[in-house]
Amino acid sequence: MGDRLVDTHGRVHRDLRISLTDRCSLRCTYCMPEQGNEWLARSSILSTDEIVEVAEAAAHLGIRTFRLTGGEPLLRRDIVDVVHRIARIEGPDGRVEVAMTTNGISLADKLPALIEAGLTRLNISIDTIDRQKFADLTRRDRFDDVLEGIAAAAASELRPLKLNAVAMRGVNDDELADLVQFAMDVGAQLRFIEQMPLDAGHTWDRTTMVTREEILEKLGERWQLDPVPGRGGAPAEKWRIDGGPHEVGVIASVTAPFCGACDRLRLTADGQFRNCLFSNAEYDLTGVLRDTAASVAPIERAAAIEALLRSCVHGKLPGHAINDPSFLQPARGMNAIGG
Repeated sequence: MGDRLVDTHGRVHRDLRISLTDRCSLRCTYCMPEQGNEWLARSSILSTDEIVEVAEAAAHLGIRTFRLTGGEPLLRRDIVDVVHRIARIEGPDGRVEVAMTTNGISLADKLPALIEAGLTRLNISIDTIDRQKFADLTRRDRFDDVLEGIAAAAASELRPLKLNAVAMRGVNDDELADLVQFAMDVGAQLRFIEQMPLDAGHTWDRTTMVTREEILEKLGERWQLDPVPGRGGAPAEKWRIDGGPHEVGVIASVTAPFCGACDRLRLTADGQFRNCLFSNAEYDLTGVLRDTAASVAPIERAAAIEALLRSCVHGKLPGHAINDPSFLQPARGMNAIGG
């Protein structure tokens, strides 16, 4: 088997997040404008064969978890086939795991087929449980569709089921505890995410963001929170609620960075490896996947993909430098990078 993906800071990489599309069925104000979006050309989007080829090479180097993201991954017409084919890949430690992050729209209809195909974990984004706020925030009237998707996931065997919410001042900071209660009621774990400088309009302002400490303070007014040890490389810190069994997580990329234990890489929908969500550097796979498709043997192509992965990992910095005055927000928005 190939050597593991270890960067110059000793971090072993085990997670690859694969964006299947930059398109989304919502237009969340903190992510993209309502109109005028410049979508990736359809011809630039990786095919399922290309995605699987990359996943096989990554698994050979020790990637254990493949998280399918977007945009909105359920917009991909062949999403069930993508899950089916990746879920059957074997790595050094056995069969890989396939997870997904989705906004939940159309999930109710597709979930049975996704589970049968091999989906093992699921995160659903829901930033508010107020119908009018949802419409204002997402610029779409799809609240009932999201609730239907969450209900379908809650009725399934997928556990742990996680709900993601970006904490935003003046938007949902008055319902943080209610969001946690909603998650507990459906048997899910709520994970709050600090708002990050990844909006397409570059309007993020750290002076107005809801911080980790503020989130914990508000939740502490309703419940006793006890830290859960053993975080490892997970992006979320977790707290046990009133002694358990329920837990709540916080992903504090801005105020409490966890770069020192990061084990994640990313693949954009148009074939660019990224070693950090906030990086401005990308490693172009398209030459390997397309320019040599007819002239290079599969084993040589796999070696070329692995070499590019190693270059990507070798170039990874110790941290994202959000708190450094020299930090430059990535040119791509979150929907184009992959959540």
